[in-house]
Amino acid sequence: MVAQLRILAFFKQEFVDNRNWMSQQEYANLVALSQFLPGPGSSQVGFAIGLRRAGKLGAIAAFIGFTLPSAVLMTALALAANYSNNNPLVLGLIAGLKIAALVVVVDAVRQMYGQFCSNLYLSCACFITASVLLLLPNLSTQLLCLAIAAIAGLFLHKKLLALKPLEPKQNKSSGSIKLAYLVAFCALLLLAFLDLPQLAASFSQFYQAGSWVFGGGHVVLPLLQQTLVNEVNQEQFLTAYAAAQAVPGPMFTIASYLGAIVGEQSPMIYALVATIAIFLPGFLLVLAFVDAWQALANQAKFSAAMQMVNAAVVGLLVAALYQPIFTSAIHSNLEVVLALLGFCLLRVFKLPLYVMLICLGGAGLVFLS
Repeated sequence: MVAQLRILAFFKQEFVDNRNWMSQQEYANLVALSQFLPGPGSSQVGFAIGLRRAGKLGAIAAFIGFTLPSAVLMTALALAANYSNNNPLVLGLIAGLKIAALVVVVDAVRQMYGQFCSNLYLSCACFITASVLLLLPNLSTQLLCLAIAAIAGLFLHKKLLALKPLEPKQNKSSGSIKLAYLVAFCALLLLAFLDLPQLAASFSQFYQAGSWVFGGGHVVLPLLQQTLVNEVNQEQFLTAYAAAQAVPGPMFTIASYLGAIVGEQSPMIYALVATIAIFLPGFLLVLAFVDAWQALANQAKFSAAMQMVNAAVVGLLVAALYQPIFTSAIHSNLEVVLALLGFCLLRVFKLPLYVMLICLGGAGLVFLS
């Protein structure tokens, strides 16, 4: 969440203030669009800036420029991990990074709860979702909880908007939804029901995860964990998550790491396919709604449904915070102490995230090898 805000602030400074590619209001509209749609928020804003500047080729160029460095680093880290899994020092480093992942998710849940669970209805959506997912931890339950939250928002829209009224908007768009991109988005979701070759099945798995991420990059954590439960073990998964925190760039490049793990025989190809697949849903939705989003966002029922979905997403993260993150990272009092140290570095001393990762990774090498 904090990293996303930093990226959005950089985009504003570079493309609005310095280059004058768009007005403040146009940029605010793009940021708001990224908050309403599932997908990687900061990457969607970058994609939309490229789209506004130079059409579809500009959007693709923006995606490559923003994502490539992080994706390459994550793929390289996955390849290195594949060749050194049994090294005691590597195992100690991984143990420290898993504790760092726990700290990061605790902090993300704290921030997101304050942002998205501001009244009784939203808090209930959060805790009911968390409780259901702890009892029935699978992908279908996650998606069902999000759907029920959206439906509840439709029925409760008057009460929700009485507590949090819609803000008046300027430059209301009269554009239409681009149905071709919306149809493509939905059609690719149906791949999950087909018997596909391994590479196509991997594409579908990462595409499904990228299609249901509301509320920020951290939310992809539980979705991917359930989607890849048979292909990636918990240690590999949490190592990938910690690596994504340490590497600059969008959180969604965790897919590059996991793709290289899943496609052990052709890691580079699988990493590329996974990276494209997880970003693609969000970009298709930007293309579908970029001209019509404001008229949709101004509808009371839609806004209320999104409020409830975001609250349910926080509950999804609460459940993931316990299983698999806490249960995989914490096995002794020493690990609890290291987690408290990490949270202290991050929130009390307000040190950069990479400093906390280095400290806990080093502590893992020293104490947990």
